This record gives sequence, C-alpha cells and structure tokens, in this order.
Amino acid sequence: MDAVFESENIIYIRPSFDLVPEYLEMVNDIENVARFIGDRREPLTEQDEIKYISDKMDNNATMFSMIEKKTGRFIGNIEFFNRVFEEAEWGIVITTKMQNKGYGKEALKRSVEYGFDNLGLTRIYLSVYANNPRAVHVYEECGFKEYDRTDVDIFMEICK
Repeated sequence: MDAVFESENIIYIRPSFDLVPEYLEMVNDIENVARFIGDRREPLTEQDEIKYISDKMDNNATMFSMIEKKTGRFIGNIEFFNRVFEEAEWGIVITTKMQNKGYGKEALKRSVEYGFDNLGLTRIYLSVYANNPRAVHVYEECGFKEYDRTDVDIFMEICK
C-alpha cells in the first residue's frame, strides 16, 4: 500500500484488488451508501467489482482508496472523474462503519488541495442529492458554492 498522498488521519492509495471485499461491502449497502451514489438497488457481484476496479486501473483513473492511518481500516473512495482540461468532477463514497467520524470533510479538503496543486485543476465540481443536507453543509464549509439546482440535485463548485 504505497501512499499517493496523505492527510492527518488518512492515507490515499490507488485502487487495489485486495480491497474488493471492502468495496463490495460498501457499494452493496443500499440504504446507507448506494442510495447516495445512484439509483441501483441490486447488489453488485465480486466479478462486477473486479471489472470496475480493473477498468479504473487500465484507464489510470484519478481514483483513490482511503485507509485510516491509525488502524489500516478501509474508509472509502474518492475520485476526480470527467476530467477535461483543468476541470474535474469530484465524488466520494464512505463505508457505513467509517461514516460520522469526520473523514469526509478531511478527505474533501485534502483532495481539493491535491487536485489544484498536483493535478493542475482550476475548477472542481460535484453534484449532491438535494435531500442530503449533511453533505451539502460539508461542501459549503469546505468552500464549494452552488451554481445550479434541480428538484433532485444541487450542483456545486470550487475554483482555484
């Protein structure tokens, strides 16, 4: 597990097949995790997840798995996707066991720094479900501003 970058409590590593069981547990938690990252209601199989991670690796995606420094426990994943020139969309998913511990806010702050300083981004944007006020609050605390909204989604950005 070679760190790509770190924050106070988190090590950010490249995706790993060794973490497939943890990825599956996270993304198959429909009520606490999956409902915030899409409309899927059916569990993914191990083969589905291996293919997904393999595609990320093959395409050198800017996806990082988060590992708790103190314990080595899997926290979740962040990703800069839809990268075009100096802009990228940002996303995060945290396993239920590691939610409500401040990791989301820590990861957001540090990954925004990484995106601006190491990836050369000048704009990072995201969408969040309008019915997820906790997430919206964290994004606002970290400097993201709303630039559009629908009945379902709020679109936010931060610029360098």
